[in-house]
Amino acid sequence: MRMDMEELRIQGTDHVLRPGKLVCVGRNYLAHAREMKSDAPTEPMLFLKPASSLTGFGGQILLPPQSDDVHHEVELVVVVGRRLCRATPDEAIDAVAGLAVGLDLTARDIQQRAKERGHPWSVSKGFDTFAPLGTVVEADPEQPRRISLKVNGTIRQKASTADMLFPVADLLVYASGIFTLHPGDLLFTGTPEGVGPVREGDLLEAEIEGLPILEISADRRR
Repeated sequence: MRMDMEELRIQGTDHVLRPGKLVCVGRNYLAHAREMKSDAPTEPMLFLKPASSLTGFGGQILLPPQSDDVHHEVELVVVVGRRLCRATPDEAIDAVAGLAVGLDLTARDIQQRAKERGHPWSVSKGFDTFAPLGTVVEADPEQPRRISLKVNGTIRQKASTADMLFPVADLLVYASGIFTLHPGDLLFTGTPEGVGPVREGDLLEAEIEGLPILEISADRRR
């Protein structure tokens, strides 16, 4: 299985980047915020995942023994190709090296317990294989694209990236105003409604219009 992705290749180019930090966005689709019984944010909500959570096509999602309720979240992923610090919108878009479809896996039970205690919930997002990533290709980051996820052939999530509360340029501008983004950093732009459980043996097919499909199965960590 593929874990710990040591490099990111932009398909059809000689561009190779080393994965850096994974900057993730919460509640970036209104319908998802509502299904989580939360208000729409007035500014982007950011959290980080470790690069060790990456895994690729042909790998597996390893469900950890610490959780009985891991959820899928399909997302458009942006690969940063150049340094960004307090970027303008034009600089942000120019710095996009490629796009891919990705999944942000969440141990929902661990996250909920942490929230109830007022604790950080990084653990619920950071297990190995909790950030599956598809093939990266050069593509327009501002073009609206259909986004969907099937589990065992049944559609669970379906929307358009046009539904994002904060588009790609705004997210990169906001994030780069907090911490410098470096080549190889990844921006997971948030998930639409329809998140749900992943079980041992499930086959997940994540699709975003114009990008290579991500297909990955789930197994229980032994």
